[in-house]
Amino acid sequence: MILPVVAYGHPVLRKVCDDITPEYPGLEKLLADMWDTVYNSNGVGLAAPQINKPIRLFIVDTEQIVEDFEDEDRAKYPNEKPIKQVFINAHMVDEWGDKWAYNEGCLSIPKVREDIQRHKLLRIKYLDENFVEQEGEFHGITARVIQHEYDHIEGKLFIDYLPLLKKRLIKKKLDDISNGKVKVDYRMIFHK
Repeated sequence: MILPVVAYGHPVLRKVCDDITPEYPGLEKLLADMWDTVYNSNGVGLAAPQINKPIRLFIVDTEQIVEDFEDEDRAKYPNEKPIKQVFINAHMVDEWGDKWAYNEGCLSIPKVREDIQRHKLLRIKYLDENFVEQEGEFHGITARVIQHEYDHIEGKLFIDYLPLLKKRLIKKKLDDISNGKVKVDYRMIFHK
């Protein structure tokens, strides 16, 4: 089932989310619905707060980004391997490497894209969909998508990394999103 995406301005997007246990009700269905939702909206990741669930859960599928690389991108990220992964109760271990800019967007902040600086490498601990402990090291575009989704479960948004002047320049767009004055091809929840 395709779920509505929570729009910028909703308080759930600013919550530090809670860990869950294997007994979390309806988890298997929730994960299936999250995959349906991210693919329906042409996203590459989705965090539980974006579907109004304040829990430490996000999904990432970087296959379409890596497959769509232009020759220039393939030269920049020659070892990029796409992932399709569930991250439960994720906690960042470390981020390192030079910071680099990439034009990011977010399903909760439609029609806003900005260059955001993030570290090239990260190490993260998490549980997979079977609640098996994992620790992984990721780089490049995949690391960026994980960082973006991880921020959601920490109550952060990509626009938080913008300089004050940039934030002022997009304030009207953000206000319009908060007030439901945005047209997208997927369902959204607006905070009243």
